[in-house]
Formats: sequence, structure tokens, C-alpha cells
Amino acid sequence: MTEYDVVIVGAGPAGMFAAEALSESQLKVLIVDMGNDALERRCKMSPESGCMHCSPCDIMCGVGGAGTFSDGTLNLRPDIGGDLTEFVPNERAWELVEEVDRIFLRYGAPEQLSKPEGRELEEIERRAASVGAVFIPIPQRHIGSDRAPEVIHRFKSALQERGVEFRLNTTVKNLIVEGGVCRGVITSDGQSIWARYVVLAPGRIGASWVDELATTHGIEAAYGPIDVGVRVEVPSIVMDPITRINRDPKFHIRTRRYDDFVRTFCTNEHGFVVKEEYEGFVATNGHSLKDRRSENTNFAFLVRVNLTEPLENTTKYGRSIAKLATTIGGGKPVLQRMGDLRRGRRSTWSRLKGNPVKGTLSDVTPGDISMALPHRIVMDIIEGLEVLDRIIPGVASDSVLLYAPEIKFYAMRLFVDEHMQTSIKGLYAAGDGAGLSRDIVNAAATGLLAGRGILRDEA
Repeated sequence: MTEYDVVIVGAGPAGMFAAEALSESQLKVLIVDMGNDALERRCKMSPESGCMHCSPCDIMCGVGGAGTFSDGTLNLRPDIGGDLTEFVPNERAWELVEEVDRIFLRYGAPEQLSKPEGRELEEIERRAASVGAVFIPIPQRHIGSDRAPEVIHRFKSALQERGVEFRLNTTVKNLIVEGGVCRGVITSDGQSIWARYVVLAPGRIGASWVDELATTHGIEAAYGPIDVGVRVEVPSIVMDPITRINRDPKFHIRTRRYDDFVRTFCTNEHGFVVKEEYEGFVATNGHSLKDRRSENTNFAFLVRVNLTEPLENTTKYGRSIAKLATTIGGGKPVLQRMGDLRRGRRSTWSRLKGNPVKGTLSDVTPGDISMALPHRIVMDIIEGLEVLDRIIPGVASDSVLLYAPEIKFYAMRLFVDEHMQTSIKGLYAAGDGAGLSRDIVNAAATGLLAGRGILRDEA
């Protein structure tokens, strides 16, 4: 039997920042993660195709979490990637964002800050407003998928110097809950790790596991929305006028036909489309590197899906879409030209061979996205891209490449108080896996709140 004051499940931004908040105290803190150390995780470029060849856990698990191999962009607003004002007042929310940024800078994030302003910002906002869309200006700091591991490694080393312990390649299977109080966790090998406090911060890959815990232990929670769509790849020259102003531009669009919310997300300037493997399905994502560039820019184009009675389980619904798309693609992402989707025909290798835009991911199956995604979502994607084309000419041209599926799961949202404590005493939650954030900065901020919530309970 092992005893700690605090066990943190997950070494992503939420878990690491919870430890940061706790590290100056005398509490004995352990972080448990099913993946590897930051510098031991492997995500390599193929020199032939430019695609990524990585194990699922190396991308999604390990020290630094999924953000370690993401674009590494910090969106420095409290209302992007979540909404911190749900937990703290607006002024405090901005202070948390600034604190997260300072901590990343301390561990080696680049000083350069992208901040849209002036006449260029006004022009983008005007063009977006003219077609009924909204542009969200965001101060952004870009670390890069290739440099993030070093930043995370320095962060981890600093935590260890202050006494935080890490137990990696270890899977937590369950919580120890006795009399309505969380007493620790149980690992997959049957070991009990006892603690006075537990922070659930497993990241996006732990979404379905958090659902199971909520059901098993009666943790108060509700299903949140998911985002379903495609990864769009265009020539960088099309996006350059926008990405020069804001590296990861956020456009919000309401479709006319269904009044659905569609948005751009995770833009990778001169980046690469990558395949992500999950249990039972594959999906797509994008990477952008500091030291290697492609001739294309890619971004996610996502439709927000909310469900009500009789089906409220958005995670199960999203997985069913992803599994169907994987079946259609024969175990690979489906790739289609925008012009083929618009005309209701599948793409083929021969059509792609003559296409002006050459994809950065080769491990795909040419096909018909309308066979893989629900009709309503396909219509939203076509209409939304055509609206976006009026703001950024060229993003909906026939030669643009669409990869499916791109699905963002946000776990069943655990109900927490302002200190991030759940309905189970001693059990705190933070980050994407608990449904409380949707990006690096917001996940980190909820981690700080959880750590300080524990310190407050100790006072």
C-alpha cells in the first residue's frame, strides 16, 4: 500500500499545472500517467510522405498530454477552448491565462507573441461580418510540435526538483471511494495508491473512462457537445494573409439551412495532416513544426453537435460516426476533393494525381465523405466552407482536400464548484478529460484552480 497526500491522474497540462500549484507546499504529490516521459515519446516525420508514424499513446498519452505533439499554440484568452468565467470572475479568468503564459515562458516557450490588431484586424472582422461570420482575435504564442517536448521536459524536471513524483507507463483503472469520500486510486495491476485528495485530469483520451467513473461512483455530471467535421488542407498561399495576422485564426459561422454552429480550429500554418489511432477507429489532426514546413496549411472545420432526449450520450454518438468513417476508409482516414464532395462523387487516386493540391498525409483512402458523415454535418461543412471562402478566397475551391473524420470528444462534464471539487469529497477534476476545457491554456488554468482548491481545503 502506497500513501500520498495528492494523486493526480494524468500528466497533461491540467495535471502538470495542478502539480505546479501544489509544488511549493509540503504535500506529497504523485502524478500517474499511462504514457512515456516527454522526451521518450516518439512522433517522427516520414521523409517520403511527410506523414506521422506514431503509436496512439505516444500522441495522446505521456508527460505533456496530447498538447505535446499538437501545433503547440497557446490561445491566450479565457473564452477560447472553454470558458474560465464559468468558474471565476472575468478579471480573475484573464489573470489565470496570463499566469499560465508566464509559466510556459519560464520553461522555455518562445517570447514571440502573435497579436492581431490595427487596420489588418479591422479588415478581417469587417469581411467576416459582411457574410454573417465572426472572427475571434486571440493573442497567441506558438511553441511548435517539435519544440514542445523540450519545454515540457524542463517543466517536469522543475516539478521533480520540488518533490513531485511521477509514475509513468501506469494505467489507473478505478477510484477508491469509501463513504462518499475519495481515498485514492487503483491501477491496472491491482495496486492501491491511497491519497487524501485525487485530481482527475486524464486528458481527452480518458473521456470514455471518466464517463465510466461518473456512472460507477455516482459523480454528478452531464453530457456535453462534441465537434464533428473534417481536416481541410489548402495551399499555404491561400491562408498566409490570415495566418500572418493570427497564426491560428478562429472563425465562427452559423449555417443558414440548419442554424448550426460551425468553426475553424487548430490551424497549422505550413503544417502536416496526421492520422490519430484510437481504440476501434482512426481520426485526423494536424501538426505544425518550428523547424520544418510544408507548402500547405491545414485546419479543422467542425460542426457542434448537441443531443437531447432520447439520446444524450454525445461520446457514444461521436464514436459511432468515427467507426463508420473508419469502415468506409478501410481503417484509414477518408480523403476527398472539395469539388468531388460538392458534386456528389467520390474521389479516386487518378483524380488526386492531377489535383493541384498535394496532400501531406498519404496513408488515406480516396472516397466519399458523405458516405461516412451524417447528411446534416456534410451540408453544414459545404455551406460553412463556402461562407469562409468569401472571407478567405480559395478555401472552398474544387482542389481543396478534405480528410475525415475529425472529431473532438469532450468528456461527460463533471460538475465542480469554484475550487474544482466534484460531488465526491476529496475528488477534484481539471482539463479536457473531465469536460472542463478544450485546449492547452484552459486545461492548465483548471489545473491551477484544482491545485489551489486542495490547498484551500488544507488551510
